[in-house]
Amino acid sequence: MRKVSGAAGRAVGTALGLGLFPVAPATAASLAAVAVYYLLPVGGGSPVFLGLIAGSLVVGPWACGSLIRPDDSDPKGAVWDEVAGMWLTCLFLPKTLPWLAVAFLVFRVLDVLKPWPIRRLERLPGGWGIMADDVAAGLVGAALLNVVYRVGW
Repeated sequence: MRKVSGAAGRAVGTALGLGLFPVAPATAASLAAVAVYYLLPVGGGSPVFLGLIAGSLVVGPWACGSLIRPDDSDPKGAVWDEVAGMWLTCLFLPKTLPWLAVAFLVFRVLDVLKPWPIRRLERLPGGWGIMADDVAAGLVGAALLNVVYRVGW
């Protein structure tokens, strides 16, 4: 049973292997998350998409935590946090290429720069710390972009 659980954690935590990309695995996972969202037959506020996000948030700490080693508390291969954060950024936005491109850029900038207080969330233990900063970046990105979208800038 342990091997199945380990394999499942690795598969989800690496976003089906995207975390193994030799260059910019977090960017690859974020791009794949945008592509999956774009290809979904539902919009950003639909119950299906909200359920997908909820599921990603439930399994994320476990999956990312399963990749932690004693010598590496935030492995680069753990990219499920980028998937969840990217999907959060897309919440309630139009499914158009310009909006999704901006969502991708905003999320990546927030994820890389980790403005206060996002960076502090990395201190949480295990998979929670891996997930929390990206979830916060996704929520901040969604808030910013939805204000821009609703105000019409």
